[in-house]
Amino acid sequence: MVSPPNHAIRDTLDSVFRLFVQKRMNQSTELAALFARMRAAQERTPSPDWHERVRRLRALEALLQENRQAITDAIDEDFGKRPPEETALLEYFPTLTEIRHLIRHGRRWLRPKRQMASFWFLPARTELRPQPAGVVGIITPWNYPLYLATGPLANALVAGNHVLVKMSEYAPRFAQLFADLVERYFPAEEVRVVTGGADVAKAFSALPFDHLLFTGSTVVGREVMRTAAANLTPVTLELGGKSPAIIGPGARTDNAIERILMGKSYNAGQTCIAPDYVLLPRKLEQEFIERAKKRFRSLYPDFANNRQYANIINERHFTRLAHLRDQAISAGAHMHSLAGQEGQGRHLAPAIFTEVDPGCDLMQEEIFGPWLPLVTYEDFDEALDFVASRPSPLALYLFEEDAERKKQTLDQCPAGGVTFNDTLFHIAQPHLPFGGVGPSGMGAYHGESGFRLFSRMTPIFHQSRFNGTSLLNPPYEGRFKWLLKQLIR
Repeated sequence: MVSPPNHAIRDTLDSVFRLFVQKRMNQSTELAALFARMRAAQERTPSPDWHERVRRLRALEALLQENRQAITDAIDEDFGKRPPEETALLEYFPTLTEIRHLIRHGRRWLRPKRQMASFWFLPARTELRPQPAGVVGIITPWNYPLYLATGPLANALVAGNHVLVKMSEYAPRFAQLFADLVERYFPAEEVRVVTGGADVAKAFSALPFDHLLFTGSTVVGREVMRTAAANLTPVTLELGGKSPAIIGPGARTDNAIERILMGKSYNAGQTCIAPDYVLLPRKLEQEFIERAKKRFRSLYPDFANNRQYANIINERHFTRLAHLRDQAISAGAHMHSLAGQEGQGRHLAPAIFTEVDPGCDLMQEEIFGPWLPLVTYEDFDEALDFVASRPSPLALYLFEEDAERKKQTLDQCPAGGVTFNDTLFHIAQPHLPFGGVGPSGMGAYHGESGFRLFSRMTPIFHQSRFNGTSLLNPPYEGRFKWLLKQLIR
């Protein structure tokens, strides 16, 4: 075989590089054009009335209800196996609950809040009027591709915005289906969905949105915020972290084990608020392992063939989880399989880890999978110190009946959200804001908090026809000085 000359190889590489650059330029140009059309549409209808906002929410509800099977099948294909029951419970249920909550209460949030001005400015009055932010961008993750796209979308719509959504490339079948459905159910320039990889996401976050919401990892969140800063775009980051589950001295042990297991088993642990590790009294460690094995096997019998347990999303994340496991074992950790048998392919059997080196990745990184380290403590204060000394988590779970210990935990351990005696379910309450704190995120949405997040709360001062502001005019002598003395005394 004759090798091609060097210049031919160089020309081929140059051609490939030019095509790559051209593709990226085309993507950026198309995104910019789409954004410009949305901006023009938003300027034509800067503040839609309540009936128009309800129409948009109803359109989103119809999209979900009329295409449930196709959506469920697409998510199942993306995961290689995802129980339809989990998609219904963890994505459909909270999304529809959120939409209906917004329709039921949003009209009240839209009313301006009026009150009298402060004493010295009477009889003037003030007003706080919510107005749409404008054009909102939403970047979604792959783990709950429906809920984490439609939840923030519904919040942006009730606030009267036009919305662009960037779907995750790790859930391509659902991403394309959702993009097609949005085109069918929404007028052009009202809501649109874009797909593509990291290059599209970067170009997307560089658009001059009036608000940008990103859900994903802390590493990528930093890049999104850095890119958005060029346009001074307000950013909401929903990130993650190592959410602890604490079993207190006054816990109902069986309840704690079952609810921690479920919080870790839904979606094979691929949940941003899944329990990431368990703090428990040292004397309970072996009991926890044995009871957890027994309970898990009753929940998921014949694990290797069980269709009600999700797969790991792809080989990349499967390999990452294998690294976390192997590194921990190499550092002296003990692994306790809960299933008693291995699954096939990315059907990864969950496991508990004990005696884990605090410095290994399993205790330093968000796990985002079915591994569950146990950390023992001698007294409750030690457990709280362990949590408080680490970055604030997205969620914190305490299993405890004693009211004083609950208060002590809230006082000492900041977290994005807290659930007592269960896991996960604080996220499904539409009247509670959902968001992180510190490295687990900034900003919060859901319900009224989401309405206000995607609104500009415009302060308005209505001056009375008869007022005394002329008393504040120069020259600054006599009467003015007396009045100023009264104002600042």
